[in-house]
Amino acid sequence: MAKSFACRHPSFPTAAVPLPLVDPHHLPRIFRKTPPPRSHDVASDIKGKTPSCLKSFDPHALRNLCPECPPSAPGVLYPRYDLAAAKAALPADPREYIAARRAELADAHARALDDPHAPSLQGMWALFRHFLPAFSTDAVVSLGEGDTPLLRARGIEAAVVADPARFGVSAFPTVLVKDESGNPTGSFKARGISAAVTKAKENRAASLTIPTAGNAGSALSAYGARAGMPVDVFMPQDTPLLFKKEVRAFGATAHLVEGLIDQAGAAAKAFAAAAPADRRAFDVSTLKEPYRIEGKKTMGYELFFQLGARGTTSLPDVILYPTGGGTGLVGMWKAFAELAAVGWLDPAAKRPRMVAVQSEGCCPIVNAFRAGADRAPRFDGAASYASGIRVPVAVGDYLILAAIRESNGTAVAVSEADIEVWSEWFRKWEGVWAAPEGGACLAALVKLVKDGWVKPNETVVVFNTGSGLKYPLYANEEL
Repeated sequence: MAKSFACRHPSFPTAAVPLPLVDPHHLPRIFRKTPPPRSHDVASDIKGKTPSCLKSFDPHALRNLCPECPPSAPGVLYPRYDLAAAKAALPADPREYIAARRAELADAHARALDDPHAPSLQGMWALFRHFLPAFSTDAVVSLGEGDTPLLRARGIEAAVVADPARFGVSAFPTVLVKDESGNPTGSFKARGISAAVTKAKENRAASLTIPTAGNAGSALSAYGARAGMPVDVFMPQDTPLLFKKEVRAFGATAHLVEGLIDQAGAAAKAFAAAAPADRRAFDVSTLKEPYRIEGKKTMGYELFFQLGARGTTSLPDVILYPTGGGTGLVGMWKAFAELAAVGWLDPAAKRPRMVAVQSEGCCPIVNAFRAGADRAPRFDGAASYASGIRVPVAVGDYLILAAIRESNGTAVAVSEADIEVWSEWFRKWEGVWAAPEGGACLAALVKLVKDGWVKPNETVVVFNTGSGLKYPLYANEEL
């Protein structure tokens, strides 16, 4: 069976992308080999295809962007799985699949009581290993990431409806919060970094490097320590202090860079290229390696199972996602295509409308979406307290914009003042100490309800992507 790297090149027409396993308007993938076959496991090989150049790549080598695409229009490599074989081997009822994974997880915990050294998978690797890229369970580098709660936001719903003069709405949708703050190192970045470090170690990377606005650097530092791999992190000088401390606490090297995350990215790339080939640091920047998206897509799988795992009714109407590099938004859209390809999600069922949320102080995706553009030019003068969405340019901009449009979604920018106040209300009304990026999503939701784009009878998932404990308090919150 075949698995492949698939390059989604921006200049290549979507309709012409060869996707025998999925609907042609969905995004391409890289195939991977699952753990040794057991009940319902799927085993296959990897080969590579890029829709722009139709080249194959060795998946056992370290890969960044497509080597056949020009630097001026980089092609992102996507994991592609043999989903036809998966459909034949996995249970037809997804609830049977997840029940088996939960049973395995409980059994692993029981065995660990007798033998604390017994290896076992936890979190996303335990639940979704058939859709993740490790060739062997022994290769997995994990801290138990994933399997995060989905919380009904009754306090927010009630507070908004109770004060129509203040919020401008008399009815509000059902709001569910996907709270990623309980992940290792306190954010959703743990998912993607776990997958990326697993594959980097499996493919014998000597060391790792990354540019970061905060959470990704913390996560890579922790997972590098877990894997026994040196890590160099490049971050803007004004990155919140706790992120800098985390990087150093995990034994990684922090490099402070003048400018924003794209300047940090250039510094990380130069650092990686400068080392001798046998000691070269592997760059795990957002969408510049193939596997972070695989960890992030598990958020989409979790939503499906947490909402009942029924083929036509198990996804929300709308997903609001704070968008910087956009890996999570693109990854979830990929997950929904995979769920349909294995027969668990009705291909005719309406999928969530994806909403990219940004700050008015840094909104390149919003500007490109409004302009009808396929690429998002760099946003000059980017500034936002929500450092995770202070990303002036994204290498996967065309993928983000494609997912938004394919889903009939939208892109929304909110003010810094609204981010501040909704972060506060998130804490006071729900007991969730949300990162400011989560506050931005709530602010965007109220705006969309007021505009009539989100209806009161709909179900909306709002992502809180990390812990607000990592951010300095606003001036009015100082004790």
